[in-house]
Order: sequence, then structure tokens, then C-alpha cells
Amino acid sequence: MMRAFANPVVTTVVIGAAILLGARAMPAQAPTVAKVEPPNWWAGHSINPVRVLVRGQNLTGARVQCTRVTCGTPKVNAAGTYAFIDVTIPAGTPPDSYPLALRTPDGVVLAPFSVTAALPRAERFQGFGLDDVIYLIMPDRFANGDTTNDQPAKSPGLIDRAKGRYYHGGDIAGVRQRLPYLKSLGITAVWLNPIYDNNDRLNERERYEGQAITDYHGYGAVDFYAVDEHLGTMREVRQLVDDAHRTGIKIILDMVANHTGPYHPWVADSPTPTWFNGTQERHLANTWQLWTLADPYSTPEMRRATLDGWFIDLLPDFNQNDPEVSRYIIQNTLWWAAMTGIDGIRQDTWPYVPRSFWRDWMTAIKCEYPAMRVVGEVFDGDPSLLSFFEGRRQWDGLDTRVDALFDFPLLFPLRRAFAEGKPLREVAQMLGRDHLYDNPLTLVPFLGNHDVQRFMNEPGATADGLKLAYTFLLTVRGTPLLYYGDEIALPGAGDPDNRRDFPGGWPGDARTAFEADGRTPAEESVFSHVQRLLTLRAERRDLRRAPMQHLYASEQAFVYRRGRSVVALNNDTAAATIRLPGVTLGDDALGICARPVADSGAAVVVVPRRAGCVF
Repeated sequence: MMRAFANPVVTTVVIGAAILLGARAMPAQAPTVAKVEPPNWWAGHSINPVRVLVRGQNLTGARVQCTRVTCGTPKVNAAGTYAFIDVTIPAGTPPDSYPLALRTPDGVVLAPFSVTAALPRAERFQGFGLDDVIYLIMPDRFANGDTTNDQPAKSPGLIDRAKGRYYHGGDIAGVRQRLPYLKSLGITAVWLNPIYDNNDRLNERERYEGQAITDYHGYGAVDFYAVDEHLGTMREVRQLVDDAHRTGIKIILDMVANHTGPYHPWVADSPTPTWFNGTQERHLANTWQLWTLADPYSTPEMRRATLDGWFIDLLPDFNQNDPEVSRYIIQNTLWWAAMTGIDGIRQDTWPYVPRSFWRDWMTAIKCEYPAMRVVGEVFDGDPSLLSFFEGRRQWDGLDTRVDALFDFPLLFPLRRAFAEGKPLREVAQMLGRDHLYDNPLTLVPFLGNHDVQRFMNEPGATADGLKLAYTFLLTVRGTPLLYYGDEIALPGAGDPDNRRDFPGGWPGDARTAFEADGRTPAEESVFSHVQRLLTLRAERRDLRRAPMQHLYASEQAFVYRRGRSVVALNNDTAAATIRLPGVTLGDDALGICARPVADSGAAVVVVPRRAGCVF
């Protein structure tokens, strides 16, 4: 019998056709859900319907079925990986789980969603202002209150206190446990750096000293609806806020509306084609030219690099002109507030976002939480530029409505004078530019923060200079800010050295600066001085709210009045004798200056070298 041999070409065609027919016969993949944002909302909220963003696979053609809540028709992106769904929550809807059923011709999947009971409004969402003193904490570097979250299961191996850009173990529990310390110092509000869930692995795209780094600082979010696992849980955040409120301390939470981290899922697969300004492969680098935003002669193209450019050519820049992006950020802000009961918001990188978005964002905040206040970061030393970003100023017909801004213009002459010993007159001159502001009382003056080297690392800085700087800071107009550790003269060069661990915040630390007997004499000297000033500020309303009146200014001496209080500063290396006509003074509340002498209708004050007095 003759054996038949198949033609190899024919065989290939037949097999290929069989595979193709088989593929057509196979059912398409069923839809899946990986993330729902927001995962919950509130009945009676000012935003209703809430727009829910569902991330998954195979969502093309999906319809949605809902129970008790009402769902609009999903809007699905071209890749079938994101669906936008408007969910209306009827008044009186009881708190419960109300999953959204997404149905395609190939299957059904449930997207978890719930209606949550609202937190009581009493003693929450309070805002902050002139009667407050803010204390900035980077949670990872302040205190380790719970060692069980040092090595989370989903991101182990990222903690190493010997490395400046790794996690060190500080957390929300540590902040909560140190509330008595803050209360004893005289703090009334705490600003926490972002607590969003950040990258769960080492960041190989940005390296430091040849090593991959972590996003311990909170500014590289990969999930805007979760607390970073190294810091704790949402339950712990709420406990911190509640305990702080019982202690008489408010909580201000840092938020980031300008960008996300380079490892966020959106970077590889965005919900809309215009979610970011550009892509990872093709985008503008930021030119950092803030002045172009206020420059009446700059072109839109000049301003575009500042508004749309990516920070350090790495952080994906949100496009707030995309209405879906705008709504997402607004809802996310209100979600964090409603979940935690915070009192205020510190908004990062304020100038790099369109002013029209800030108007809408602030309007949404004030609609839901009228008393809540926002302070924005404009990192620039030009007071005319800072005034451009003030709320209530309508340079372009828009009022961003921001409540407060950090006083960066005052920071730089303050550092030069009190740390380096340069002319104190520069500080008085900068205050003289307050006429540029709509309301200088809304400014937040400070000696340092997490983005500049510590005061004690400035050339020539001493503990005496730091104490003198604090005498100024805690008696000048505005709401003062302290950076954690500056109250004990903690040193630290530029980032990340300026984010050192607070001594005593970790089990096994050799000493604890949270207690008087654990502080060095120099540390205790600064701490007790700050504590006394904060007590005095709390006792004297005029040091918080009275207008400034300048009485005397020379190269190294400066005297000003606030209501019934008079502050005399001497930045010189020798004692200063100052004559103040028409002024009557009593004793120095700080016990530093001798009682002034009355002479022919004038008060004669002798201020010791590098010292300040409050009469």
C-alpha cells in the first residue's frame, strides 16, 4: 500500500485556518475590576452624583446595574480599561454596601461601592488661623509608634535608617503618641506631609548617591485613595485626628494636585488621552520660571512650560484642563476630608496648576466645609509674585479663593540676618513690602521646612541666633510655622539630611529629645525659649492679631509694636541702646532685657547682643 504524504504548504494553511476558527469560537474575556475610586461616598454630600472611576479590563460596551443608588451610563475609554460612572445617592440612603454590577456581552463583574455614615461635624473641619501655631511633621522621620508596619508584606525591604532616602519607620501611631509633647510645647496645629500610598518598590528612575530610592516623603503617589502601608491605616489616621482634637490640636493634611508618582498605573495606561500633560516619552520639562505666570508680556507658550512641564523630568503632570482630571482631584480632596475629619489642607506646588482649577477646587471645598482653610506653597522670594497668587486677587478675572500662602519672601532675609548675621534691616524692609499683599495677616511665616537646609546649617548659625529668630517669628504678623526638630536646633544640610529622625522617636534610641532630661543643654535652651514664647503668644491676643507698627530700624536693630506689646530685636554682636520717643514700656516678659528707663518722654531700651525682648 502506498503511503500518502501531506503537502507541507497545504498543511500549514489548514492548521492556520483551524487556529483562526478556534480563536473565533473561543469566548471573549469577561470584564474584571482592579480599582474603584472613590470606593465610597456620603448621602447628603454637596457632590451628588459622584463620578466613580473603575479601573479593570475588558470593560468595553459595559452597562451598569445598581441597587438603591442610581447609576448613569458608563463612559469607557478606548482600551476598555477605565469606566466613568455617575452614581447618584438619594437622600436618606442608609450606610451600606451598594456594589455596581458591570455587564458586558461576555460576563458580569461587581465593582465594590458603599455609602458611608458621615462623621459628626462638631470639632472637625475647623480651619486654622491667627490664633494657631503650625508644626510640620514628616511622619516617616518623627516617631516610630508601631514597629509592625516597618516591613509591610506588599513592600518589604524598603526600611533602612542608615540611608537618607529609604523609609525609616516613623508612622501615624508615632505622631499620635507624641501629641502630649506637642501640646506641652504650645503647638495648636500639625501639618503632615502626604500620607498617600506611595511606590511599593525602589525607584530606579531617580537615584541618590548611586542608590535607588524610596518615596518615603509621600510626594510620589501610586494610589490617591489609600494610606501608605508604612505609615498605618485609615483607621489610625482618624484616631490621630480625633485624639488631636481632644488635645486641642488641629490637623492639616498635605495634598498634591499637580502630579503623581512615576509608577502610578495611569502612567502606562491613562483613563483619558489627556489625563497628563504629555507622556513619559514625550513631555515638556519644567523651566521653573514662575515669574512668567504673572508677567503681562509673556506668551502662552512661555507660560506653558511652567504649567505643563514635568517636575525633574520625572513626575507625570496632571492636566487639570481635562474635566475628568479636575473632577477626580476635587472629589479626592473631599474624600480625604470626609474620611478623616481634618481641619485644613496644605496644597503642594500651587503655581504650577491652572488658576481656573484652583477656583473650582476651592469653591468645592468651601461648599462642603465652609470653615476649612487651605495654605498654598509658592516657593519664591519675590513678594510681588507671591501677591499674584493670593486669593481675592483677580489679576486675570479669576479669584482662586486660596486662604493663605507660605511667606517665602520673608524666609530668605530672615535666614540671612539671624543665621548668617547679615543686616537685620533687610527683614524690616521685607515687611515694608506688605503693601503688595491683599492681606498680609493670612501669610504663614517660617524659619525652615522640608525643602530647605536646616537653620542650624546656614553659615554662622548659632543657638542664640536661632532663639532670636524665634522671638521674631512668634511675634510677627501671620500664622507661624515650626519645622519638626527646629525647636531643639536639629542640624541638617539639604534634602534628605534636613529630614533627620527626631532623637528618641525610635525604640532603642540612645536618648529622647521629647523629654527635658534627654535634651542637651543647647537643645533645652532653644526648646524652653520657644515654649515661653508660645505661652506668651497664647496669653497676649495682640501678638496674634494686632496690626504691626514699626518703631525703629537700624543696621542690626529692629523694634515694632503689636497692640500693647513692643518687640525689640538686636542682631549685633554687641549690646544695643535704643531710644523710643513717645513710648512707655514695662518689664520684658522674657526676662532678657532690664526694665527700660524713661528719659524725657522716651523709653530707653538696652538689648543684649543677639537677643530679643518683648515688653
